[in-house]
Amino acid sequence: MKQRIAVLGSTGSIGANTLDVIARHPDRFEVFALSAASQVDLMLRQCGQFRPRFAVMVGDDAGRELAHRIEREGLPTKVLRGEGALQEMAAHESVDAVMAAIVGAAGLASCLAAARAGKKLLLANKEALVVGGDLFMQAVKQGGATLLPIDSEHSAIFQSLPEDPATWDERVEKIILTASGGPFRTREPATLCHVTPEEACAHPNWVMGRKISVDSATMMNKALEVIEARFLFGLAPQRLEVVIHPQSVIHSMVQYRDTSVVAQLGTPDMRVPIAYGLAWPDRVASGAQALDFHQLADMSFEALDSRGHPERFPGLALAWEALRAPSGTTAVLNAANEVAVAAFLDGRIRFDQIHHVNVATLEAVTASSPESLDDLLALDALSREAAARAIARLRT
Repeated sequence: MKQRIAVLGSTGSIGANTLDVIARHPDRFEVFALSAASQVDLMLRQCGQFRPRFAVMVGDDAGRELAHRIEREGLPTKVLRGEGALQEMAAHESVDAVMAAIVGAAGLASCLAAARAGKKLLLANKEALVVGGDLFMQAVKQGGATLLPIDSEHSAIFQSLPEDPATWDERVEKIILTASGGPFRTREPATLCHVTPEEACAHPNWVMGRKISVDSATMMNKALEVIEARFLFGLAPQRLEVVIHPQSVIHSMVQYRDTSVVAQLGTPDMRVPIAYGLAWPDRVASGAQALDFHQLADMSFEALDSRGHPERFPGLALAWEALRAPSGTTAVLNAANEVAVAAFLDGRIRFDQIHHVNVATLEAVTASSPESLDDLLALDALSREAAARAIARLRT
């Protein structure tokens, strides 16, 4: 029987790669619903190829335009609009699995809806955990959802851990997340003030969206991944480490109590963890190129205290600081970073000022241990206002 998939964020890089894997296995997967914010042209092409039952556009104008064009082309897809429709699709009784690939805190509500509905939830939206934290994990547990991480690092960790989560704390010494170091790993820190958005988005190994590319350049992406790993796998923050691995061949590692290290290797292609999540517990062809060990370049590793990494990537340490702070602080950090990255991409602040905005926001906003989605959204809004004020001060 085919799995019916809802791909939330289908026009982004993760969504497009998910559809690529699905198209390779028409006997196993069926697209039930797609969603996007505003990219009507691409959504129309996706609807023409996969003929989903539903397509959701968050923006009203985009939704009306898509509905008109779908009707004109005689496609069977029904168009829905708005955030409520996203949550409806995530929890729909006909959906077997949800690919949560909406970038940022905007994807939190639909992730919670899928979790509470007990879906197989393929989590590519790390902010659901960074912002939602314990509240999100409680929804997963209460709904009986199956949570499968899609980030390459967390998928690698999941594949390297013992099958029984009840044994993780006892058998595992630590989790080691690998980081490529992004495009500025060897760049002089003093020159980072001159970085352009185009340079920051030119990742040496991965093809990603603009926001996540900037996060990789600042290493805030890795900070968010540390926070995500804390909630996903339940180990104390001091048992989470990061090591620079420029080649992005080893995607992450687990060190056991006997000092054995289990790692997952693969080409830097997001279709690998996507295929793993879609087919789990089976495995299917992803379309990615296999590793050729005869041609594989030497693999190297760098400690974060070498090559001036703390000075080059000051934001990484904020992960552990936020995890030690009151509950909700990780949501403050995420909101600040989203606002700061958007300001950088718009040319309103310098690259090196992203970190200043994040720190200023953390100092300005005191988390209040949110207990509901409304609490989280209020904290997110408060943090965004504080980040905007920090940006305004930088521009005066």
